[in-house]
Amino acid sequence: MDRGMNFFYILSAPLGYVMEWIYKLIPNYGWDIILFTLLINIVKIPLQLIQQKSTAKMSAFQPMMLEIQNKYKDKPEKQQAEILKLQQEYGYNPMAGCVPMLLNFLVIFGVIGVVYNPLQRIFHISAAALTNAGEALTAAGISFTAITRDTNIIAEILAGNSGVIGCFTAEQINVITEFSQHMNFLGIDLTRIPKLGLSLDLVLPLLSVITMFLSTHITMKASGQQMQGSMKLTMYMMPLLYLFFCFTYPLAFSLYYVISNIVMTLQTQVMRKFYDPEKMRQEIEAQIAEKRKQEKRGVKDTTVRVVDKKTGEVVEKNLSASEMNKRRLEYARQLDAERYKDERTVPLCELNKQDKPESEQ
Repeated sequence: MDRGMNFFYILSAPLGYVMEWIYKLIPNYGWDIILFTLLINIVKIPLQLIQQKSTAKMSAFQPMMLEIQNKYKDKPEKQQAEILKLQQEYGYNPMAGCVPMLLNFLVIFGVIGVVYNPLQRIFHISAAALTNAGEALTAAGISFTAITRDTNIIAEILAGNSGVIGCFTAEQINVITEFSQHMNFLGIDLTRIPKLGLSLDLVLPLLSVITMFLSTHITMKASGQQMQGSMKLTMYMMPLLYLFFCFTYPLAFSLYYVISNIVMTLQTQVMRKFYDPEKMRQEIEAQIAEKRKQEKRGVKDTTVRVVDKKTGEVVEKNLSASEMNKRRLEYARQLDAERYKDERTVPLCELNKQDKPESEQ
């Protein structure tokens, strides 16, 4: 199946236009990748905040989950029922952080789609022209994959392969030739697929793994969440997965990933100043404790719709039993006042005076 039609690469087309805009500002592939990465991470800040909320909430519920798992370790059905009850009663949704993770995953594959096929995604050369060029490569006995096709096309155009050159217009040849002059960054060809060996090609893939370990460790530590079992395994397996990506796709992806890890680590530290996960975890634990106290007393909050005095908007608010009783009493008084507003009434104190003998008044 064509990778361009694959769901995972759905963001490669819009991200390609972003890359094209940056390339027009600064025609240097390396710096373009860096600016591209910074821009994407700025846009992803709301997703990071959602992810951080979910992680903080998860850390607050983690002891409760472990308690249930240990208590019903021999009764999986009961364990599942108690966990579901916990989620329903306290509004804990372990899937809340999955949407940001999925979007982040789609961004990663979108970037991969851009860097392995820059001629189509960044410079918008037609798929038909690139397919014809691929056939010309095959006819010339040059083996390639969908990932290495653009790299081979660029190399053959620079080498003067007339069969490949004939697949493009003069304007497209000029665009490709100009791009070839800006593909190197610090002596590294960012369109090349890295290979094992003593070369600069190893620098970026190794840096991507190192920065991911550091970023994951710092992020998990900042969240206050304890890594256990599968979480620890995931922490060590994910860098290996991305190491595979770095040796499968052009080095431009490795550069993107290194910068992304560094920026994410810095963002985590900055967000802790304004959005402290530990403080949030304590607030959630306090809410859980208060709710448990109310449940023990047999008192439950009631959700009502009220008008915010500051904004004038109708909002939902949780009221305790005592607050609800006060509101009911006020409402009853308002109804009585409306019902008897046209009748002449005598205050109770005056009525009592009228009933007393004159000697007692």
